[in-house]
Amino acid sequence: MGDQGAARVRVRPLTIDDYDALVRLWQEGGLPFRPDGRDRRERVARELEGPCSIFLAAEEEGRLVGAILGTHDGRKGWINRLVVAPSHRRKGVGAALVREVERRLAKLGIEVIACLIEDWNQDSVEFFAAIGYVYDEEVLYYSKRKDPRS
Repeated sequence: MGDQGAARVRVRPLTIDDYDALVRLWQEGGLPFRPDGRDRRERVARELEGPCSIFLAAEEEGRLVGAILGTHDGRKGWINRLVVAPSHRRKGVGAALVREVERRLAKLGIEVIACLIEDWNQDSVEFFAAIGYVYDEEVLYYSKRKDPRS
């Protein structure tokens, strides 16, 4: 992994002004996008302002090349969505974003960080394993959704 690519990238807080570029990045990166549910602009704006959100952007020469949506519940940290532009993968950008979320969570006293990865996303499975995250075979994930679009 070349740190050369990560060295040119600046990690900063994500803002609502990044929303359109973030959506393009999710689409470019092949991530699902729910414009009528949890990914709608108003929802993202509200979450950005929340005390439990650590939403970060990776920017190179004014262009969004990566983003991570981190949250916490006061007890456990979560990496909810990590995306890196295909042109910037395997250059340290994703690792830099995760490290910064981990650092900010540690400052809050949070010692456990988890992520949920959809079973089709083998690239993410390999990435998180490579940076020290461990697969837990004993955990089953259930959800209840007020709106199936979320």
